[in-house]
Amino acid sequence: MGVMMQAFYWDCPKVDNKEFVWWDYIQEKIPSLAEVGISALWLPPVHKPPNINGPSMGYDPYDYYDLGEFEQKGSVKTWFGSKQALLKLIELAHRNNLAVIADMVLNHNNGADEQEVNQRDGKSRWTLFNKIKSEKFFRSWDCFHPSPFKEKDEGAFGDMPDLSHSNPYVYAEIIKLAKWLVEEIGFDGFRYDFVKGYNTWLIKAIQKKEYTKNGQLFKPYGVGENWSGDSQIEYWLNQVNEDNDNPIDAFDFPLRYKLKELCDTFGFSLRELLSHETVFKDQPFNAVTFVDNHDFREREGPEIVQDKLLAYSFILTHEGYPCVYWKDYYNYGLAQAGTPHGINALIKVHEDFAGGSTNNLWVDDNLYIMERTGWEDKPGLIFVLNNTGDGWNGAWVSTQWQNIEFKPVAWWSAQDNSTPANQFVHGDGRGNFSAPPRGYTVYAPQA
Repeated sequence: MGVMMQAFYWDCPKVDNKEFVWWDYIQEKIPSLAEVGISALWLPPVHKPPNINGPSMGYDPYDYYDLGEFEQKGSVKTWFGSKQALLKLIELAHRNNLAVIADMVLNHNNGADEQEVNQRDGKSRWTLFNKIKSEKFFRSWDCFHPSPFKEKDEGAFGDMPDLSHSNPYVYAEIIKLAKWLVEEIGFDGFRYDFVKGYNTWLIKAIQKKEYTKNGQLFKPYGVGENWSGDSQIEYWLNQVNEDNDNPIDAFDFPLRYKLKELCDTFGFSLRELLSHETVFKDQPFNAVTFVDNHDFREREGPEIVQDKLLAYSFILTHEGYPCVYWKDYYNYGLAQAGTPHGINALIKVHEDFAGGSTNNLWVDDNLYIMERTGWEDKPGLIFVLNNTGDGWNGAWVSTQWQNIEFKPVAWWSAQDNSTPANQFVHGDGRGNFSAPPRGYTVYAPQA
């Protein structure tokens, strides 16, 4: 499946001093990211927002077809750059065999040109979008809730006008937008924002539609942001993937919260990694695992603070489709290129070894050992996680292998980064595997 990178974080153009040139900045990184093993880039919303209180991250769409091309809402470019720079980014990503995922914000709009009276309830709202410079997907009161087609849907977002997808015009325009983003702009998939706000039939229609790229039929990748517990996400996945020949994934929020506890909570029991219900545990083929994203900010809930590489070691060795966060990789320096101690080494582990199902070999409060059984050209691995700070910790475990040597290929500890010793699995399948204090070791079988 590869490894996705979320190629932005909140206010990234300002924080990194790359305002209006973020697309150019990503371009600079693409060759090295491809070399490391990143296989897909998730971009922030590319359309022109209203920029009401200054430049916007794009989660409040105004003109869906203005990608930094028209003079409106205070600038020609979006906060991330021009349409031309975006097209160059996508082209360069494809030359380096990276897919590019568009962030689809379909629940709500913002920055309307005029107020108008909603004829269903007589209230005045900002819902007339009639000065859009792209001259595509104009909207008026009946495109929003309450509309003649539906009073309301699953949920509004803040006080922004809530799109009524049951309006045939709105539905048709969204399908056109998806087609344009894939076939003309070049995107390879969609991340669906705030999917709790609208019905699954809309996403299903976008995913099932036939697209054409390079003269061939194409099916876009899809992943939904359902910020919920495991049972709600599982229910949503079952709904959106029923009778869907292009099934969609979901971000594993329950796992992320457990990983935060692992990293930031003293005395966290590693048993909870197995006992807690998560998407990757229940539906591993539909789980996008992650450590942090742009929504984990001070108000919404803090980022992981301590020993974040423990969380990355988990998602990059286990099942699921892992997503690496730009801010962690670059701003926090967790890539640690050229060493066995950071995200780069773990990505290589994921791409070279992490195949097959997961067998849990040992778990107690402070020690967790599992094996990946291997699949096709990925021979499998043994992963050891040590949650105690009192020294190296390990155990004898029964593995699927016999008479084979294992070499450490990635490891880290805030206290001790000395190289772990090679370990041998004997004829009875047993071997002794350990990890440094408050750290991890990944062992790979030697041919």
